[in-house]
Amino acid sequence: MSGHEPGSVRDQARAVADAVLYEGYLLYPYHANARKNQSRWQFGVLGPEGAAAAGFGEESALAAQFLVDASPAATLRLTVRFLQLQRRTVEDATGRTVPELRAGARVWTGWDEAVEQEIDSGPRPLSDTTFRIDVDGGVDIEDFADDDGTPFGSLVRTRRTLTGLAETVVEPVGRYQRISVTVRNLGVPPVDKDDAVTRSFLGAHVLCELRDGVFLSLIDPPEDAVEAAEACTQRRCFPVLAGPEGTSDLLLISPIILYDHPRIAEQSEGPLFDSTEIDEILTLRVLTLTDEEKEQARATDPRAAELIDRCEAMTPESMQGLHGLLRDDSLLREDNRLVDAAPGSPRVLPALDPDTPWWDPLSDTAVDPDSDTVVIGGTPVARGSRVRLHPSRRADAQDLFYAGRTARVASVHEDVDGQLHLAVVVEDDPAAELHEWYGRYLYFAPDEVEPIEKGIPPWKS
Repeated sequence: MSGHEPGSVRDQARAVADAVLYEGYLLYPYHANARKNQSRWQFGVLGPEGAAAAGFGEESALAAQFLVDASPAATLRLTVRFLQLQRRTVEDATGRTVPELRAGARVWTGWDEAVEQEIDSGPRPLSDTTFRIDVDGGVDIEDFADDDGTPFGSLVRTRRTLTGLAETVVEPVGRYQRISVTVRNLGVPPVDKDDAVTRSFLGAHVLCELRDGVFLSLIDPPEDAVEAAEACTQRRCFPVLAGPEGTSDLLLISPIILYDHPRIAEQSEGPLFDSTEIDEILTLRVLTLTDEEKEQARATDPRAAELIDRCEAMTPESMQGLHGLLRDDSLLREDNRLVDAAPGSPRVLPALDPDTPWWDPLSDTAVDPDSDTVVIGGTPVARGSRVRLHPSRRADAQDLFYAGRTARVASVHEDVDGQLHLAVVVEDDPAAELHEWYGRYLYFAPDEVEPIEKGIPPWKS
């Protein structure tokens, strides 16, 4: 387990899996009649057979391929997880279905809930296997009464029977093995959209656990596995290494594209169930709900009630934490090493690993256009530096008009191809202040500008 406690490894993987499971379960602004709540189930939906072709629902299967480096004694454990829809209807004392019932401050309303389902298989030797997924349906009735004990109505919760199949195929690929996992909903074709969703696997994903072997990253595979990794095919999902960094015996096959070793943000104090929306925005929106809207949200679902209570109890410090992290600018990245910088000095533009793709979070968090510095002819140039323009690219005929003009640097940028650009404002432009206010800059490469001032440029926060 690479120095990690087994429980902590599984707990981190399961926390991410739970986030996948409940993405879209509750949608902003958390009460049943909100328009967005009319189409809640968005990720990992496996409809019954024929649902997609009939236009009633989603395709019935997801499939993933991944690589392992395993001993002959290796075993694989698969855990298929999804939500089973549970339709909650409200009946009055006569048994008639109604939209909602009220008794004093309490409200009962109809809602599509969901029940977690987890089907475990293994550990089994690495070989071709098939196992059934059978989930019983059922009806539960919860009666409630007035304060004086008079029967008032009932909540009726109904679940449909679900049937499916999980299949594993193992084949050698050089010194590694390629494993194909397919999960399929075998339900009979639906008659309409409502029928389809009640018999779908919602938020379906798979946790894989390997013993006496390791999973290979498909995002960053070993050099001798690159070709095999590129040949792996995925359908409606993608497998990533799960658990903390340094572990390789857990894999998450997720319907949401993730990076290796995903984890829940430390600022997130609890689930918001809202389809990958931003915690801060959602929390603020909850706090702006009227008392009536909050009452409706609490009546929607126990998780909604818990969410409302948690948001109302948040402290100013918690809210500040949601707003983002204040990172220490005294730590600078130089040749991929963190080094101390003098307090108050601008940062030397980071030298990112050329193998780091532009979409990797490191590409964003390692740069800051308002404070980064590029060295030109031995002179550091950053925001506030004065430069003389010598356009050479001729990308725009108007560049010729700026030859020899002086300008002030507004920011330093690096594009996804690793090219540097200086955003500048021409000093004698009558509209310079207006351009800067709008952020409408001219852009030049470092070899197209000549620093006018030597030494550290003036620093502006």
